[in-house]
Amino acid sequence: MRNLLLIVAILYSFVLSGCGYNTLQATDEQIKASWAEVLNQYKRRADLVPNLVNTVKGFASQEKDVLLGVTNARSRVGGIQATPELINDAEAFAKFQNAQGELSSALSRLLVVVENYPELKSDANFRDLQAQLEGTENRITVARNRYIKAVQEYNIVVRSFPSNLTAMLFGFQTKPSFTVENEQDISIAPKVDFNVPDPTAK
Repeated sequence: MRNLLLIVAILYSFVLSGCGYNTLQATDEQIKASWAEVLNQYKRRADLVPNLVNTVKGFASQEKDVLLGVTNARSRVGGIQATPELINDAEAFAKFQNAQGELSSALSRLLVVVENYPELKSDANFRDLQAQLEGTENRITVARNRYIKAVQEYNIVVRSFPSNLTAMLFGFQTKPSFTVENEQDISIAPKVDFNVPDPTAK
């Protein structure tokens, strides 16, 4: 009897306000498209890293720790399978976000170190790579914002009555989104002090 009442309530909701199924489908597709663009821009950034590291190495090979940090962070990003299903798994999504945050932090440290090498800063190849990286970071921000908006719209539909009944019926669940937690810390470049005292100085 209870199940029958539930079915009647669902059908009544469909008649009154529409089931919301089409809206769920449309917003879900928008998320997929936005996510694909996020991945595209993150891949673009990852592809720039090897050339950037090699260029810096040519002028500042002694910065092994910083160069290794960038290389390792890129490796961790590459080790995560960024499949379309990842956006349905909050834990996997968080790991993906953390890995990308680590790469952002490592690249920030690298660019701080570069400030101490005027010859590197004036190198045409490095300037081109830096410009590409800056452009990519801007595109990442735009793509992430579009994804966040798409997820917000979708999650509202999933949680709102009566479309939430349709969502439950067809297995639609809320999706994770990017957070700003710790991103302010990640974006702050560490202080690098190269003023090491000369032991021979008197």
